[in-house]
Amino acid sequence: MKFFSRKADFTISKNGMNVIETIQIGGIKQSILIQTEDIKNPMLFVLHGGPSMPIPGISNRGADYTLITCTKRLVKHFTLVYWDQRGTGKSYSKDIPKETMHLKQFIRDAKEITDYLLKRFKQPKLHIMAYSWGTIIGLPLISQYPDLFYSYTALSQVTNWGENDKLSYRWLLKKAKETNNQKAINELTRIGEPPYLKSFKKWNILQKWLFKYKSMIYDAKDKGTPTYFKMFQMMLTSPDYTLKDIYHSLITGMKLAYSEQMLYDLNHFNFPIEIPKVEIPVLFIHGKKDKHIMPKLIQDYFEKLDAPEKRLYWAKKSSHIFHLDDAKEIEQILIDNLREWSE
Repeated sequence: MKFFSRKADFTISKNGMNVIETIQIGGIKQSILIQTEDIKNPMLFVLHGGPSMPIPGISNRGADYTLITCTKRLVKHFTLVYWDQRGTGKSYSKDIPKETMHLKQFIRDAKEITDYLLKRFKQPKLHIMAYSWGTIIGLPLISQYPDLFYSYTALSQVTNWGENDKLSYRWLLKKAKETNNQKAINELTRIGEPPYLKSFKKWNILQKWLFKYKSMIYDAKDKGTPTYFKMFQMMLTSPDYTLKDIYHSLITGMKLAYSEQMLYDLNHFNFPIEIPKVEIPVLFIHGKKDKHIMPKLIQDYFEKLDAPEKRLYWAKKSSHIFHLDDAKEIEQILIDNLREWSE
């Protein structure tokens, strides 16, 4: 069912490609969106955040601003590929086994799509860009298969989930005390400091207060400031998403994604120890005001990471979701850096 549909911010010419495809990946049907003005352009494969928050994803067809970057100029330089990951959005199915919702399977899915794209477009390598949860898939992927990729771009790179939760908890408790929010103080004190290894109940309380204190959003006091509603609006006004697709992203997809195995996976990786070195150029972009994925952790990782080339850009007006002005700058940063690394 479709009630709302936005006007496209850009259109792809007849010489380009603008298609949604459903392909067999990891034993199930999954959907990708391909947008480009020239299929001979280098490919840029995007891993969205979440789990089960498929933005940027298929719902962003024809949209310039996608919460992390703008795209109407990007599609002139790259073949842009969005993927609704296993169990969310257009890739949701009630028949997906819950036991397949674990990190290794997501990495295998991403590798399989990479292989598909390289074969389909007859190219030797592609660029990969990941956001938030997507970086937990992307960094191990490029570490294991560096020969498949020109470069790796990470927006809001997660380096250690458990350590980040600790920093988020301390920030929240400080904010709760500053605002004299006794309910928040009581609940946060009761659950104690992370990690939470046995159930999602404590972690859900942490996330509830992060949401209420808007850890993902920095209010720049202007029209370019992102909001949670804008995230929902992108899906609601998508020409390709139905209400069912939104429900499968925000409700059923969430329930499917957060399993005991996923809880274990999220709390048992430590990239500074496990991946101290990569063999391809890396580009990190992080919100300077981010209170969801703490900047200190990416700064520390960046300084110690061994890579042939590494660059770090701070988005000055952004927290975890990127301000429109920063998104426009990020688009140009991607064009400049990735074109250089496409040779």
